[in-house]
Amino acid sequence: MQSEPETVCNVAISFDRCKITSVTCSCGNKDIFYCAHVVALSLYRIRKPDQVKLHLPISETLFQMNRDQLQKFVQYLITVHHTEVLPTAQKLADEILSQNSEINQVHGAPDPTAGASIDDENCWHLDEEQVQEQVKLFLSQGGYHGSGKQLNLLFAKVREMLKMRDSNGARMLTLITEQFMADPRLSLWRQQGTTMTDKYRQLWDELGALWMCIVLNPHCKLEQKVSWLTQLKKWNGMDVCPWEDGNHGNELPNLTNALPQGANANQENLGQCKSLEYQHLPAHKFLEEGESYLTLAVEVALIGLGQQRIMPDGLYAQEKVCRNEEQLISKLQEIELDDTLVKIFRKQAVFLLEGGPYSGLGEVIHRESVPMHTFAKYLFTSLLPHDAELAYKTALRAMRLLVLESTAPSGDLSRPHHIASVVPNRYPRWFTLSHIESQQCELASTMLTAAKGDVRRLETVLESIQKNIHSSSHIFKLAQDAFKIATLMDSLPDITLLKVSLELGLQ
Repeated sequence: MQSEPETVCNVAISFDRCKITSVTCSCGNKDIFYCAHVVALSLYRIRKPDQVKLHLPISETLFQMNRDQLQKFVQYLITVHHTEVLPTAQKLADEILSQNSEINQVHGAPDPTAGASIDDENCWHLDEEQVQEQVKLFLSQGGYHGSGKQLNLLFAKVREMLKMRDSNGARMLTLITEQFMADPRLSLWRQQGTTMTDKYRQLWDELGALWMCIVLNPHCKLEQKVSWLTQLKKWNGMDVCPWEDGNHGNELPNLTNALPQGANANQENLGQCKSLEYQHLPAHKFLEEGESYLTLAVEVALIGLGQQRIMPDGLYAQEKVCRNEEQLISKLQEIELDDTLVKIFRKQAVFLLEGGPYSGLGEVIHRESVPMHTFAKYLFTSLLPHDAELAYKTALRAMRLLVLESTAPSGDLSRPHHIASVVPNRYPRWFTLSHIESQQCELASTMLTAAKGDVRRLETVLESIQKNIHSSSHIFKLAQDAFKIATLMDSLPDITLLKVSLELGLQ
């Protein structure tokens, strides 16, 4: 700032194999990032390398001096900095003159100007103490004064380090995690049996997501993975370590904070990314002709979304299942589907329909398997213009909600809608069941809209609704939807859809 008086700072930077390995500056600014003076000197060294004289390591220079020169060198050094170095110089002199001293048991002497050995680890300088202090400070503020935002900035810094393959990413995350584990509120909440706040939980989620990125990194060494696994097991074994599902035995879930508002907490951040353009970048090693990083990323996302998984125990973990699925689908929706990606969608839809126990769209699934309604709705709308038969097959398979199926159905099994008249077992452990049923209703409504004018498909969708939807309010909503779709202003009423509406309304 112009109003501030000009100050001169003494800056020292050590670097090794193109990495800054340590920094000191007399300005006294304490932060996890380099101060402006260190950055300025770094830029000066990069832009004007000829202005910074390159010296041999000091040990080489000393080696070339005779005894008189060495004595003169040491005495001048002590004279210039006598207040700082005289006590150290006297102590070292005493030790060197003592034959039994530790210093005389070591061959040679250290040289900070010589750089590290080629085998030594070299990594960017990170002020570990400052990382710990800052995280401790932000956690102590309990979400006030933008501390949550500051912690998210630290997480973003870890992501940036991982992207640059900087080994400090894991070091920094270890320091952050240690401070999270040392937070005194954890033991307090544990003793009182109370839940942590949603904001705080989201920070823990981000912590877990970053550790996943680190341990899945294909570029790290096996010994590093073993070390991290040991550390993660140690943290996991501590009493105060929060459970992923948020339930410590006797803890009762706070149902007032259930979905849908939780599902939008991080939005049968994302907004800032809308300007991104996704392009096909060729992969170095092609698995098949025409594959790119984009096709691989999309395929992995579809495989992940279609995996069969059992609904977790706690309220928060169940909300997280929905939230994570919706976030991933939201990212996929930013991508414009071309012919190459449509082939991926077709291939994965067929695999998931024909898949065994790993697939959530397989023919046989566990009663408590997480429903595929939201994912199937996305697959349906994506596939419909390209392969309507496959789109309907996928969506109809996903309509089921087995946790509400009666274990002993009665009535005429040849008429599927009679099964719905049986009072189903409302499963109390599924805290997000109302949200899941609304997703099931949305999938059915999407199919009804798309099937307008197609008698065969409308009858199939109707049968699926009558068989799989157990909520009378949702069946009534679908009756209203069918009526609206059938009587749109710009076309003649669709008689089949009106019949669908009537039959659902009567049910």
